[in-house]
Amino acid sequence: MTTTTRSGAADQAGILERNKPTPRWREFMRRLGRSRGATGGLIILILLVIIAIIAPLIAPFDPIKIDPTHYLYGPGSPYWFGTDQYGRDVFSRVLYGARISLVIGLISVGIASVIGVTVGLISGYYGGLVDSVLMRIIDVMLAFPGILLALAIVSMLGPSLTNVMIAVGVSSIPTYARLTRGSVLSARRELYVDAAHVTGVPDRLILTRHILPNVVAPLIVAATLGVGSAILWAAALSFLGLGAQPPTAEWGRMLSDGRQYLRDQWWISTFPGLAIMVTVLAMNMLGDGLRDALDPRLKN
Repeated sequence: MTTTTRSGAADQAGILERNKPTPRWREFMRRLGRSRGATGGLIILILLVIIAIIAPLIAPFDPIKIDPTHYLYGPGSPYWFGTDQYGRDVFSRVLYGARISLVIGLISVGIASVIGVTVGLISGYYGGLVDSVLMRIIDVMLAFPGILLALAIVSMLGPSLTNVMIAVGVSSIPTYARLTRGSVLSARRELYVDAAHVTGVPDRLILTRHILPNVVAPLIVAATLGVGSAILWAAALSFLGLGAQPPTAEWGRMLSDGRQYLRDQWWISTFPGLAIMVTVLAMNMLGDGLRDALDPRLKN
């Protein structure tokens, strides 16, 4: 009888263990791992980050040292990506350019997300006059194409990498503000928000501890995709001479330096252009995978 009881208890424990809900983070990682695009994008980004960190160790030449005796060398040993019109090694400059472009993307998105999410939380939660005023400001910003707004801002502040990051960040604020506001308008009607109100929780804590964690999923996806866009916009501004200034090794600036040599010395612009394309593509692949993994409607 005792053996039968123990066997039944063991079977019941096994059933309970099998029916135990999977932790959210494990479910998220499982679904993210099923996306080949997201996995590929993540691997590429990890490699880019590693390259950016160890660039001084693996770059064969000084990226800003001018060597007039080796200008416009074609790709080959020892200049794997060739040299530019000043004799600088393009391969070394591409490696160092990864540092600048990744930092630009992350800081620009950081500026946009912090300000945009704050505006969206306040606007969606309080509504009324506060919502009207804040959203009208956002509407004015949305009236201008993002790259045009960034171009205007950096033109007023002056050409520099810092100003490019500010300009790209500010021009991206409406995206995060609108997305956050829409999510908050839906979340503030949930029972957990009403329960927090009843128990006397301050609005500040309701916004940061209750509402924000429940609307953060689409913001993560938007931020991931936004890094790629920020890198692309920053490269465009540098190409126009409003971003990185010579002799800084920045991909957009390298494109601009090599445009007059495209017919014969194609490598000067081609390799930094490929670096931009691969980075933005990897960000978009990861963003699409995150969207699928975080979307509750795609569980199957």
